[in-house]
Amino acid sequence: MEKYTYSIFIIEDDVNIGDMLEEALGLEGYEVTRAYSGTEALLLLERKNPDLVLLDLMLPGLSGEELIGKLQGIPVIVMSAKSDLRSKISLLKEGACDYVTKPFILAELIARIEAHLRLAGVSKGSTNRSVEDESVIKVGDVALNTSLNVVTIGGQETNLTRTEAAILGLLMSNSGRPLGRSTILDRISEDTPDCTERSLKQHISNIRKKLQLMDNQNHIDAIYGIGFQFHT
Repeated sequence: MEKYTYSIFIIEDDVNIGDMLEEALGLEGYEVTRAYSGTEALLLLERKNPDLVLLDLMLPGLSGEELIGKLQGIPVIVMSAKSDLRSKISLLKEGACDYVTKPFILAELIARIEAHLRLAGVSKGSTNRSVEDESVIKVGDVALNTSLNVVTIGGQETNLTRTEAAILGLLMSNSGRPLGRSTILDRISEDTPDCTERSLKQHISNIRKKLQLMDNQNHIDAIYGIGFQFHT
């Protein structure tokens, strides 16, 4: 089986910071792609989806805040000089998986990258994921095939509706952190326009019941005032 090389997009207009990150991540074995503006990043994303994005906020053209909502289902680590708590909370609710304040310690950032790749169901250097496995999201014992809309736990499997699979895939891709209701609806709206704020709760309940029937565990928590969170 072909060994998978994880790809990281660096969206940063500061050339010195970008050069430093590209060199360090290259030495760690990652495939690095760079964009110097939000607009350029969107063009690159039309051709390839990375495993993780490092995103600066102060970008020419389309800003990081405007871009983050368009990075659907991709772990995003925000890199910014903004250190106020309100900005951090806002960006995490909008879809970022982490937030590091500039100047940052490079070794810590690399450790965070590896941690978020693990949360996304992969591990650096693993031979368990190949190009053909792109349609499978795996977190712990839970595996979701997004092409077949089938979820598997410990050898048991069950079918999901298209909407249920889209919701579960998004939650699993962001395992361990809560996603707001509006964020979920926005990210799945293109593929599942039938899902509304009123019906989302029922879809979540249906997914929860189907998973519980396989391993008798609750994998989706309702986070008061925010939304929902997947865990193993």
